[in-house]
Amino acid sequence: MQLKDKTAIITGGGRGIGRAVAIAFAAEGANVCVTARTAKEINEVAETITAGGRKGLAVPCDVSDRTAVESMVASAAEQLGRVDILFNNAGGGTERTAVADCDPDNWARVVEVNLLGAFYAARAVLPHLRAAGGGKIINVGSGMGHLARPGNSSYNVAKAGLWMLTRCLALELWEDNIAVNELVPGPVYTQLTADIFEPDAAHPAFNSEWVKEPGDVVPLAMFLATQPLRGPTGQSFSLARRPIG
Repeated sequence: MQLKDKTAIITGGGRGIGRAVAIAFAAEGANVCVTARTAKEINEVAETITAGGRKGLAVPCDVSDRTAVESMVASAAEQLGRVDILFNNAGGGTERTAVADCDPDNWARVVEVNLLGAFYAARAVLPHLRAAGGGKIINVGSGMGHLARPGNSSYNVAKAGLWMLTRCLALELWEDNIAVNELVPGPVYTQLTADIFEPDAAHPAFNSEWVKEPGDVVPLAMFLATQPLRGPTGQSFSLARRPIG
């Protein structure tokens, strides 16, 4: 029970990596608020957590809406009593075209969800992490935020910004015992990547990579969530099997 009586907020918690991490954190004793836009999915995750003996709370929220994020965090703190961990997982990108050919609205949406959403959530949880005496912010990044590639600039830019935000927050918050780190999963088969990946198969572009299932990300997420107060901060931890920059 490594997370006994801790409270975690998982954005993008209805499916994929977020769902796997939410259920795993609960199995280690945490009460968990799961949030995403699709109420049906997060309700199912919260019910699974509650059935396992912990408190599960589902709060529908679009992370690109700052007011909605602030309300979601306030609800989590009020109903679960505290906040110790933020797992910033909401993200994804479907604008996979060159800048000259992209839809500017779609490009901006990718940045809003992946970068601004994480910023809104991190900012909103800070008073609660400080009140708890410290805590963890785990930002789910990407190798594409460390190494430029053509044809997917919105996601590259958003994740690069998230990596810089991680380091800035780490420098600002270490005295509050708040650790802020990036988790880079590498290629993972989810609903968002089903059109480009096959599970447990080779990556289509990098021979060294294998395509993971969401549960394969859990051990690294658990490692970061359970580090001591003076553990690592401002670092990038990767499951990739190639240099990412």
